[in-house]
Amino acid sequence: MSTELLDRLFAFHGHRCWASTAGVRVAQAALDALGVPASGGKSLHAVVDIGDHHGAMCFADGVQVTTACTFGKGNITKSGKGKLALTLVDTASDRRVQVAYKPTLQPQIRDSAFMRKRGAGIPASEIPEAEQWELVNLVWDAPAADVLTVGPVEPAGWQPIAEVIRFAVCPGCGQLVAEPYLRVANGEQMCVDCAGYLA
Repeated sequence: MSTELLDRLFAFHGHRCWASTAGVRVAQAALDALGVPASGGKSLHAVVDIGDHHGAMCFADGVQVTTACTFGKGNITKSGKGKLALTLVDTASDRRVQVAYKPTLQPQIRDSAFMRKRGAGIPASEIPEAEQWELVNLVWDAPAADVLTVGPVEPAGWQPIAEVIRFAVCPGCGQLVAEPYLRVANGEQMCVDCAGYLA
């Protein structure tokens, strides 16, 4: 794989770390298994198994940079399982593959200077560059069989959700709101904030 991809990743992500590097490795293996290129359109959909508020959410940025699936385009979602795994769906051929990051390197990662400092609350961007690169190189240079589990390519059975393209202006705050997010309050359709409720 090209180190140019790592350069793009770290420019996007903001710091060098093992989890975002793992996201690149997993995503590239998924693209290779499906035999498809990264797509700026919507022919690919990524489901990352990360959750919220844990130290490896950086994984998703590696997936986004590698596959071109983005949260803004709506073709990447989180399952909330808290795992470093990706299911990549090629909607054009209705096939999918799951690739997971193996924990074989976790003892070295856990005991590294980088992770000790992260555990002490030091932001990743403030950790010396050499210590950042130590973990990046560990994950990047590892043989694929040591760090990746690639599942079989299977029929996806993918049912995409229709994109909403209709919007309205909330009479309360004057902000633009996608129509399915409007709520009725005081006899008017308003945004969630002005209506005062979500459900």
